[in-house]
Amino acid sequence: MSATVQFILICLAVVAGLVLLAWLFEHFFCKDRLRLSSPKYITTVAISSALAGLLMLLEIPLVFLAPNFYKVDLSELPVMICSFYLGPVAGVLTEFLKILIKLIFRPSTTAFVGELANFAVGCALVLPASMIYHFKRTRKTAVVGLATGTGIMAAFGSLFNAIYLLPAFSELYGWPLEAIIGEGTKINSAITDVGSFVLLAVAPLNLIKGLVVSLLTMLLYKRVQPIMFKRS
Repeated sequence: MSATVQFILICLAVVAGLVLLAWLFEHFFCKDRLRLSSPKYITTVAISSALAGLLMLLEIPLVFLAPNFYKVDLSELPVMICSFYLGPVAGVLTEFLKILIKLIFRPSTTAFVGELANFAVGCALVLPASMIYHFKRTRKTAVVGLATGTGIMAAFGSLFNAIYLLPAFSELYGWPLEAIIGEGTKINSAITDVGSFVLLAVAPLNLIKGLVVSLLTMLLYKRVQPIMFKRS
């Protein structure tokens, strides 16, 4: 099996696994959820996906922390707001659709490894946050959910990069892993291997993104809900 085919199968497995996890949670714990086929559900996911896809195009490199092929965007903001309103399944669907929308406007420059990373790591933030929030919809559980999601995203993002994404990027893009680590060493001399790369470069980026998205979600959710998500 070629590396490309293996990568595609892993991407599909990640998507299917996250959708299943979200569906199981909603099936057992979200009794008031909207049906996926309802016009309101479809419209809300579509609007959120479009906004997220556009925000994904506005990438910000934090060159003082990581090489410029690692960038931060705020595309999780509409995804998070959508999942707080509709539930975790909507969050996973919006994450997936935003990637497709982004690819329409800008093809992948990372052999699709960056897009897989954005999807999986984004879900690591959105799923725990929305699950905790939907146990009991209060401001306190929203804060606890967002804080938990940020921590999980930072931890998962680091492990996923170290175990799979960096080696996959190296193989599919034809860039030696040592050269990738070397880009990190140019920024921080303490980065000498994969472990220090993800600890000192990848984890801080995910923490910054999670904190910013969480803060904006708390500020905006109740304000945009009556406008975008008014139920009949």
